[in-house]
Amino acid sequence: MKEHGHSSNSLAEAVNSAVGDLTGRVGGLDGSSVRDWKAGRVRWPKSATRVALEKVTGLPATALGFVPRGRALSSDVAALQEDPVERRRFLASGSALAAVTAAPAAGSGRRIGTSDVVRLQRRFTEIIASDHRHGGRLGIEQKAAALADEALALQNSGSASQRVRARVYACAAAFRSSAMWASIDGRRYDDAMVHMREAQALAELAADPAIKFRIWSHAGTLYRHLGRPGEAMAANDVARSLCITRRDPLFASLGLARQAAIHGVAGNLTAARRGFSQAQDAMDRADPGADRPVWMTSFYDQAELDSLALTGYLALGDHETAEAHAHRCLAALRPHMQRSKAIATTRLACAQLGQGDVGPAVATAMAVPADAAVHHPRVARMLRNFHIKVHAMAPNSPTTRMWNEYAHTTWKESV
Repeated sequence: MKEHGHSSNSLAEAVNSAVGDLTGRVGGLDGSSVRDWKAGRVRWPKSATRVALEKVTGLPATALGFVPRGRALSSDVAALQEDPVERRRFLASGSALAAVTAAPAAGSGRRIGTSDVVRLQRRFTEIIASDHRHGGRLGIEQKAAALADEALALQNSGSASQRVRARVYACAAAFRSSAMWASIDGRRYDDAMVHMREAQALAELAADPAIKFRIWSHAGTLYRHLGRPGEAMAANDVARSLCITRRDPLFASLGLARQAAIHGVAGNLTAARRGFSQAQDAMDRADPGADRPVWMTSFYDQAELDSLALTGYLALGDHETAEAHAHRCLAALRPHMQRSKAIATTRLACAQLGQGDVGPAVATAMAVPADAAVHHPRVARMLRNFHIKVHAMAPNSPTTRMWNEYAHTTWKESV
């Protein structure tokens, strides 16, 4: 409820609406029903309510704390919570399981149409918005994966035209690529690999060059974070070779910018500079009014290009250039890009510290929102490294003592 911003009443309304979608009759829950769930007074809601609640949250009923009548929490669910290897196996088999369990009875007259695709696309927009607010959260990954399975189950629920089926596969691939990105952002790289393979297969079924670009571009980012620049470059080259980069300079710009960031990790200053310059030229040629997928229009702009340049130059040790791009990025970021702001602010602090400016660096690091400092894995990791470097550079300074007090108060959960 906290992650989705729900009160008891608003969650009841959302579940009632989902019950209506499922049964044709809106549910009759209210805030007291939700409070009964939270208090454990209702251990296993009615079937339609459970399915609706799973659709709203993107999680199975058992993961929400409900226990089937007459038995304790199943041993296989408990194992998933305890064993990360089994959890990854579950992720890998999720879509196949959904396809089997959702197979329609013989003679089903259901017709899958554009309205179904629009509904899935609306849910995808919600995933994108959650990612921009929080980033890297396990709940986002799980919800996106569940929605990918829902899209695949829809394929088995009735007949459809070839065009509609391709669009549904594109939706499934988009959801799975968001699960992949949430895993990357949360540093759950093994899970990201599982999502990547499934997303790539779904994108082939969809034959959608835009979603193929997103998945292969994310693959390049995954390998970059793993410190494997050769594989990162190869994956990004697949994205850049797609026809969409020739049709739309904005896609070309993103591919070039991510390639330049990979060159930064590889220590190739000349190639990184050339790549960022080419990315800027391509962005300047792009038509701002062109029709593009929501995932592209919601994040890639001048601020994101400067964010990638900040990443690349910071990796190269060119802290002065990195700082310049950080300031440009933060000045241009759109208000909804809260996750990106936290990451760019942290990197700005690192760039300032790299120039020996301990005071400004500490002031910048203290401006990172506390929620991101504690709960976003990438931000938390960068700030831990920042913490170590501050102590190495100025172990007994008043600024370091101020930072220690701030860190002790803010990072109780992680430092």
